[in-house]
Amino acid sequence: MLSGGLDSILAVKLLQEQGIKVEAVNFRTNFCGPSKARPAAEALGVPLREVNIREDFLGVLKKPKHGYGAGLNPCIDCHALMLKKAGETMRAEGFDFVATGEVLGERPMSQHKQALDIVARDADVVGYLLRPLSARLLEPTIAEQEGLINREQLLDISGRSRKRQMMLAAQYGLRDYPTPAGGCALTQEGFAARLKELMKNKPDFTPEDADLVAFGRHFWLASPRPEDEGTLDATQIILGRNKEENELLKNQIKAGDVFVVPVNFPGPEALIRGKDISEKIIARAQELIIQFSSKAKNLAVNRLTFKIFSDNK
Repeated sequence: MLSGGLDSILAVKLLQEQGIKVEAVNFRTNFCGPSKARPAAEALGVPLREVNIREDFLGVLKKPKHGYGAGLNPCIDCHALMLKKAGETMRAEGFDFVATGEVLGERPMSQHKQALDIVARDADVVGYLLRPLSARLLEPTIAEQEGLINREQLLDISGRSRKRQMMLAAQYGLRDYPTPAGGCALTQEGFAARLKELMKNKPDFTPEDADLVAFGRHFWLASPRPEDEGTLDATQIILGRNKEENELLKNQIKAGDVFVVPVNFPGPEALIRGKDISEKIIARAQELIIQFSSKAKNLAVNRLTFKIFSDNK
């Protein structure tokens, strides 16, 4: 399992040193993908499989068996899902084991010994999951017991320090590898807050809805139905913060959406997504565009014009 970070790169190198044929796999969700894995796989000389698990992951995100971390990150369930998929491929295609770059204790909430055991059990890969960087601190895998792997050539790294990994990278001549990131987007406060709003207001949200969380200003509208007074419905308005985000919003338009564009003044463009998009809701989107346009305040409101697109018309 290749993320493209230093730990997973080193895991591949340790296996290659023993003459083991390695094939890399990277799993795509709404919140992570293969952008770092692609150059890493090319540099390592291994084929890379890219597997889309967006739908499966949303099921885990909405109701994680083992709960969330600091934000909305269901790390243990996420790792188990990916390893389960990898294990299914392993069995179907005759591979001997699955390997990851996980390091014992590197992430205190999800990589302590109990968490590592839970992940292996839930993924149904007990005995078939090798963690080369910490293998000598963990139970031997079946591949080690059968002599397919020399356990003595694996490592005993633990803890959050990356000094040993960096020393090993220097020994391998690795220089172009990603620096440690700030963590999954689901751990980031602002991102997690917007995602919580989506989960609250639209429990049946789709991967396409989740894509929108990454950018824009988000507004949820009170339901226009008298019987639902005081509640929220699944109607939202998203404004682009700049030209780049306006383009990103255009690329996310799907059937049923309405897109509002200011014509005679510069400002944010608005994507409206919901079940019953009324003229009142469109008017609210126009008000928000004016509110967040620095130029609109210099023009009379009755002189501001908009184009409204619906179902790409």
